[in-house]
Amino acid sequence: MAIPRQLPNAITIARIPLAIVFFVLLLLGGAYGLDDLVIRWVAGVLFVVAISTDWVDGYLARKYDIVSDFGKLWDPIADKLLTGAGFVGLAILGEWPWWIVIIILIREWGITVHRFIVANTHIVAAAWMGKLKTAFQGVALSWWLLPLHQLIGMDWWTGVGIVLMYATLVLTVASGVDYVISQVRGSRTAR
Repeated sequence: MAIPRQLPNAITIARIPLAIVFFVLLLLGGAYGLDDLVIRWVAGVLFVVAISTDWVDGYLARKYDIVSDFGKLWDPIADKLLTGAGFVGLAILGEWPWWIVIIILIREWGITVHRFIVANTHIVAAAWMGKLKTAFQGVALSWWLLPLHQLIGMDWWTGVGIVLMYATLVLTVASGVDYVISQVRGSRTAR
């Protein structure tokens, strides 16, 4: 079965408006009144669907051998917009501390800026640790965004969420260090 060559890139780009809609819904559903809880559920489900498309576009591009420089550059950017919206939204709502969100965003956007700076000489594809970090961020954010604690009890759910939050921070920083080391080694090799 053949698929359109641009389908993975179209899926990637679709995450950008989904991130905006998700962010607005998240903030609207921030208070836990009955109507707000429904909005929070919609925002959480939208996030889960949107972050799942990260796997889908990559799978299709690799399976049908249609990996593109556009996808290598824009896929991580779309991911960062979506996860960044989740991190900032949770911080605005007081569910994640700002200091953690700021550290994560500095790492995420610093590497994104670097990718844009070097894009005219070479494309930096996501490394295995960066992919693991994105998957882990997706799980941690989904855990916090879906208001399941309303259904199953808050204590243990929040405890697991806190562990996921700090593990996400550690993995995000570690993958950033790995990225910098790889880029330094690559530039030394190129010389």
